[in-house]
Amino acid sequence: MKTKSGIYDRQHSAKGLIGRFLPYYKPYIRTMVFDLFCAGLTCIAELTLPQIIKYLTNTAVNDIAALTIKTVLSLGCLYLVLRAIDAAAAFFMAYQGHVMGTKMETDMRRDAYDHLLRLSDTYYSNTKIGQIMGRITNDLFDVTEFAHHCPEEFFIAAVKLVASFVILSKTSFLLTLLVFAVVPIMVPICLKVNFKMRDAFAMQRHQTGELNARIEDSLLGQKVVKAFTNEPLEREKFKEDNMKFFGIKKLSYKYMATFQLTVRIFEGVMYLVVLLGGGIFLLKGLISAGDMVAYVMYVSTLIATVRRIVEFAEQFQRGMTGIDRFLGIMDSDIEIFDEPGARELKNAGGEIHFDNVGFSYPDDGNTVFTSLNLTIHKGERLAIVGPSGGGKTTLCNLIPRFYNIDSGKIYLDGEDIKSYTLKSLRENIGMVQQDVYLFSGSVYDNIIYGRPDATYEEVIEAAKKAGAHEFISALKDGYNTYIGERGVKLSGGQKQRISIARVFLKDPPILILDEATSALDNDSEYEVAKSLRSLSNGRTTLTIAHRLSSIVNSDRILVLTKDGIVEEGNHAELMEKRGIYYGFYTRTSEVK
Repeated sequence: MKTKSGIYDRQHSAKGLIGRFLPYYKPYIRTMVFDLFCAGLTCIAELTLPQIIKYLTNTAVNDIAALTIKTVLSLGCLYLVLRAIDAAAAFFMAYQGHVMGTKMETDMRRDAYDHLLRLSDTYYSNTKIGQIMGRITNDLFDVTEFAHHCPEEFFIAAVKLVASFVILSKTSFLLTLLVFAVVPIMVPICLKVNFKMRDAFAMQRHQTGELNARIEDSLLGQKVVKAFTNEPLEREKFKEDNMKFFGIKKLSYKYMATFQLTVRIFEGVMYLVVLLGGGIFLLKGLISAGDMVAYVMYVSTLIATVRRIVEFAEQFQRGMTGIDRFLGIMDSDIEIFDEPGARELKNAGGEIHFDNVGFSYPDDGNTVFTSLNLTIHKGERLAIVGPSGGGKTTLCNLIPRFYNIDSGKIYLDGEDIKSYTLKSLRENIGMVQQDVYLFSGSVYDNIIYGRPDATYEEVIEAAKKAGAHEFISALKDGYNTYIGERGVKLSGGQKQRISIARVFLKDPPILILDEATSALDNDSEYEVAKSLRSLSNGRTTLTIAHRLSSIVNSDRILVLTKDGIVEEGNHAELMEKRGIYYGFYTRTSEVK
């Protein structure tokens, strides 16, 4: 099932979740085994105390003279040694056990991030980033505790339950049966409530992602919010999501409280059985006073074990929910991948050919191309114009395989682009877009992103070619100036020139300019256009433009509409035809 957030929520079975999670223990199996060994040591220390008390009580009642100082001190030393062992074992469990869980969480986050990097644009077009963030951060925090405590708690519970049953049976098998008879009734009732807890926690996690997405959306768009004075609207939207989160969390606490109430009732029943049954057995001489004391202590241990499992149940369900939501990412299909036998693309020439290409967006089935044929020659400067929705940007996005085509083929230097590895294909393509994305960090960090192994001198040279060196040098810290999230401290023209410098540094043979100057003022447009002309020199260049003055010197211009390529030629030829391009250019000139 696919949620509105675009992430798959399959609600795996508990068995399925554990089966998918177990491989993450493999690198740390030695730590896990020793952790369980330490857990066993803590059980021994706890189970020995009732036997010591039983011996002291029976000796005092039957033969007080036999209870010497030496005996008491010996038993005290024995217990002291056991407690020291218990303390050391508990330290290892608390420290190394949690470290192991954190390592597993780190491994899962690494796998999730790696998988996210391989998902297509379609996935991100339909997925809220807040949901993704919640799944690889908060959800995996709970997995840390689950990874450590789950085997540990169940192992301790199993040891104590079995040991308590054996020891209690030796004291009074009938009374033990009466006490343990409560368990088969208790388990199914608790499980039923437990499953409701899991569903509630799953809803809570999903709503956390929705709340994160709402906050992210409104804060990133805070200038728009202020410009339209829509703070009350945003507060109302946030209030709605916040109250929904409150309602879901309230429901989860209701199930958690019901769960604990159920356990407490059964605890009371077990103590009542011991009180009544044990009292009757004492009256009839079937058990001794020491046996009764030990019996009550073991029953207390048994109940404490059940209570511990109950308290762990919330953590268990949170962990299972975290694993479930993690798998929601890992099970999202990778649509764009290297084909079998794909090879490296080296020294690309830049000859591109679309052969009867058909394409529809996979998420909504919107058909963009049915039979597109186009050849772009090596080193040619090709401009694409046309109305919005005609497929200009889509055409350019198909070349680096941001999407897979439905039919036909796209060739680069005479070879199907699918025959090249994605990495090598994209390394040979540079893109400058209207909506520039700069990373949080310095100017230098953003330019060198184009080629991480570049030298400082090469970064400077790229900035000079992009016409950015002068304004960068004038910044407070020059190339080390922090530009803020998404480059908010820079103007539109400055951000665009940094993005051009990034592509200069990459130095690709194929260049895609997607309305790279349409959002700039005249002065900035002039500077950026000059940089782009320098950048496109000698490269196969595809330019998408609404401002037609920037493409009049292109070698060829295509007019692309929903009907495909309807006009083709250079500026003079298209103006002479007095067709669609002529109308576009004339209207643009009139607006100026």
